[in-house]
Amino acid sequence: MILGGFYKTSNLLKSSAVTWGFLARKMSADSSSLTLREQQDGVRRIILNNPKKRNALSLAMLESLRENLLTDLHTDDLRVIIISARGPVFSAGHDLKELTSAQGRDYHNRVFQTCSEVMTLIQDVPVPVIAMVNGIATAAGCQLVASCDIAVVSDKSTFATPGVNVGLFCSTPGVAIGRAVPRKVAMEMLFTGRPISAQDALLHGLVSKVVREEQLEEETLAIARRVCECSRPVVALGKAVFHRQMAQGRDAAYASAAAAMVENLTLRDGQEGIRAFLEKRRPVWSNSSEKSNM
Repeated sequence: MILGGFYKTSNLLKSSAVTWGFLARKMSADSSSLTLREQQDGVRRIILNNPKKRNALSLAMLESLRENLLTDLHTDDLRVIIISARGPVFSAGHDLKELTSAQGRDYHNRVFQTCSEVMTLIQDVPVPVIAMVNGIATAAGCQLVASCDIAVVSDKSTFATPGVNVGLFCSTPGVAIGRAVPRKVAMEMLFTGRPISAQDALLHGLVSKVVREEQLEEETLAIARRVCECSRPVVALGKAVFHRQMAQGRDAAYASAAAAMVENLTLRDGQEGIRAFLEKRRPVWSNSSEKSNM
């Protein structure tokens, strides 16, 4: 169901957070899947569900995560995705048992190829992806946080790339982390493996917001609901352009962004938003990619 109205009071938002908490507990009780998926009012929740193994990003976990990202991806009633985890560890990264020589080079290639596909998919899907982190995120788990568009974390969370300590440098996590934090911060994390606190992660730009543990779900849902109030095609266009221009030089980035704004103005929702502002009313989004009659 597409979100049809605005959440005007904190009581409604808290009620929604309680509902989502109940759903998450119900999914946990009813399923042994590596990831759990639930969707309500445009918000899809994907929960890493292997706390006994510290939510390791095994090949099976990565494939399950990919499936839950891709399912019904282009339906109008999907507006935002939240990735969270059960247990005190968001994700400890790759399952090292899968990386022994007994598994073989071909299997190792498959693990890292699938991981790279999932991380790039998060940035390529047409809706924002929010990481909701309450605990430890290390190695590829830290990479997962860095790959999300937004990361809301509790003040008890920590982040690290400790692969160097076990003889496996976190090269692929470094791709996402090096694009999220200043280079020298990324290099210190990668060379030492020492964890950084939630507050340091916020200071360096790895995460978006740090809140108390009891506020985490409410704060994350507040951001998700706000995204749901916006036009889906406008958000999709904006996300795609942002990631594209970040990989370009300054002049090419401005050219891409300017062309995107012109394209945005051809959308029905682009013109509706401008008319609504000028007429001092709330916009009525079509949430379709139809072009306006310009």
